Amino acid sequence: MGALADIIRRHATAYVQKFGKRMPPPHRKVLRDLVRCRTPEAGGQLWHCPKCGHDHPACHSCGNRHCPTCGGDDARAWLDRQLALQLPVSYFLVTFTLPEQLRKSVASIPRELLPLLFQSSSSSLMDLCLNPKWFGAIPGVTGILHTWARSIVYHPHIHYLVTGGGFDSSGVWRWPKEGFLVPAQTLSLLFRERFKAALKQIAPDIFATIPAKVWQMDWVVDIKNVGNGSNALKYLARYIYRVALTDSAILHHDDTSVTFRYRHSDTGKSDKMNLPVFNFLHRFLQHVLPKGFVKVRYFGLHHPAHRKTLSLARAALYLHLKQPIPPPPPPAPEKPSPVCQKCKTPMIPGPRFRPGELPPSHAPP
Repeated sequence: MGALADIIRRHATAYVQKFGKRMPPPHRKVLRDLVRCRTPEAGGQLWHCPKCGHDHPACHSCGNRHCPTCGGDDARAWLDRQLALQLPVSYFLVTFTLPEQLRKSVASIPRELLPLLFQSSSSSLMDLCLNPKWFGAIPGVTGILHTWARSIVYHPHIHYLVTGGGFDSSGVWRWPKEGFLVPAQTLSLLFRERFKAALKQIAPDIFATIPAKVWQMDWVVDIKNVGNGSNALKYLARYIYRVALTDSAILHHDDTSVTFRYRHSDTGKSDKMNLPVFNFLHRFLQHVLPKGFVKVRYFGLHHPAHRKTLSLARAALYLHLKQPIPPPPPPAPEKPSPVCQKCKTPMIPGPRFRPGELPPSHAPP
């Protein structure tokens, strides 16, 4: 049983009793799913040991994208797909961050304002890349939303991995200036103005509450050259199917509080934080995304409609560099059969059982 799941099992009922009327349905669903994850309440399958004759239950995982014990295989599969499309060019990691004064507003209506964050940032980035004054081409762009800072406070920002190269309007491959994509200051101004205009139109009541200074301050847009992009992809893959806090970061929890470890983003130093258990659950649930929300989005050459063009560009670039095209990653190996806990013999699958129907004698410890 994971630490986060244990905390939720111990405190979810009391938390819902206190805050249930104010909780969005996705928050309640996450609590229900994580309570059931890998327990008989989720259903599963019995496995039979052919050597010693014992049956062992394997309970299903919940599959919820906010569960810390689910999604690891999906993250590895996503990474393999991206590496298979990687171009022999330099990549840039472009990060758009909203000012602190806007984060509470976004958290209040995430279904409306998180798409706005994607729209205003991606359109600003693509339009500057298309501007012949800077890049003058359509790159491949993959955007991934994060909603947390290291101490799991609400901190929405988007990372974009951008190819250092693309096709111009005449179909010719163009390279950016060495070590340079587009000017961060210009991109920041454009992003701020587009978000402002869209927020005023979509949510005028919220717009009226935003201090005027927010629209004069510099918004943080960071652009880094990340070499061939492999390490950046591996970093981003860890967060696609992961929640704000892993079980390994939780150091202690009891009836009243939770202590977890985090790292300061500015200094890199490790620190500890202790929160009352309800405060901890509130911080965790802030990062539950609206139902159906897509947190990974593709633009330009990375858009699914342009995958054939991307594959052709990949082949042409390797030919131009006189390098062989790397083979695709090997398929992930099939999961081995579970091993008997008593005699360590590989087991064979037995009958499935429905949620809550596992006989008590087979209940996992």
